[in-house]
Amino acid sequence: MSQTMTVPGTGVKQQEKQPPLYRVVLLDDDDHTYDYVIEMLQKIFIFSAEQALRHAQEVDANGRTVLMTCELSEAEFGRDQIHAYGRDWRMERSQGSMSAVVEPAD
Repeated sequence: MSQTMTVPGTGVKQQEKQPPLYRVVLLDDDDHTYDYVIEMLQKIFIFSAEQALRHAQEVDANGRTVLMTCELSEAEFGRDQIHAYGRDWRMERSQGSMSAVVEPAD
């Protein structure tokens, strides 16, 4: 991915290469409640309650939801925060955090 810009004062056009983008994708499971998902998304990604609910509904309906698109280091950090969030105390069978993956945005 690249962007063309003109160097100030020269009129010369220069290609500036942009870093590739990646998606943070939350994956569905049956071991976490809607409340857990909404709470986690609000705390980690600073989503509003409405945004978090939409993602909770999408992951439940489709098995996945794209939370954000960004550079690789940010995407990996977001994924790692999801993995570190911990179990859902509301469900006895919940043994740990939800799963998330990082994938190229293409």
